[in-house]
Amino acid sequence: MDLQTEKIELAKSLLETEDEAVLLQIKEAFENHDKDFWSDLPEHVKAGIERGRKQAEEGKLTPHDEVMKKYAKYQNSLL
Repeated sequence: MDLQTEKIELAKSLLETEDEAVLLQIKEAFENHDKDFWSDLPEHVKAGIERGRKQAEEGKLTPHDEVMKKYAKYQNSLL
């Protein structure tokens, strides 16, 4: 399906819906489309992300498969 056809189909669905929650979600998607989420994050979250970036740059990462092996024994107890 090409872009123009997709837009027409979405417009039809928008006009037919009576679900206010759907309309609010669509409105929010348009309002937040170009918004930079970074400025909305709390400072402690930004600091944690920056700490993680620095650790990654320094090669201080543990591969996912190693972490999964280490904690696999706890998996059944969480279910």
